[in-house]
Amino acid sequence: MDISAQKIQKKLNDGETVCLESLSAEDTFALGALLGEGGVPGQVYTLTGDLGVGKTVFTQGFAKGIGIEGPVNSPTFTILQVYEEGRLPFFHFDVYRIADVEEMDEIGYEDCFYGEGICLIEWAELIEEILPEHSVQVTIEKSLDRGFDYRKITLRRR
Repeated sequence: MDISAQKIQKKLNDGETVCLESLSAEDTFALGALLGEGGVPGQVYTLTGDLGVGKTVFTQGFAKGIGIEGPVNSPTFTILQVYEEGRLPFFHFDVYRIADVEEMDEIGYEDCFYGEGICLIEWAELIEEILPEHSVQVTIEKSLDRGFDYRKITLRRR
């Protein structure tokens, strides 16, 4: 992908929507890594898309960009996985199984959302009412008419 994390952040800060194309899982991973490399404390990314679009691949790239070398998997049953071995703490949420947004209080989400690390929240549309205003929405979509591996990745600030 021929774009820098700084250029993406500038466009987002200017209120622009950034649309990128991924032609492979490697492209999706690379975009995640790019954003992770440019990440700063207090950033919150929300990640939406259907099952199987590459949210986990994107997240694995993001974690790599922060400097996390170990395996990164979706915390579907634990809701939150914390990684502290990178240059910043990385809080990876998967809220697919949240029945009530109040469950997030039990996890201590505010310490993560407003702390010194970076958050990435899968299925964030389920907890939209508690998301910070400054969060960046990342939407990954398939378009089978463009090929099996094609993904449209849209970033916009809330």
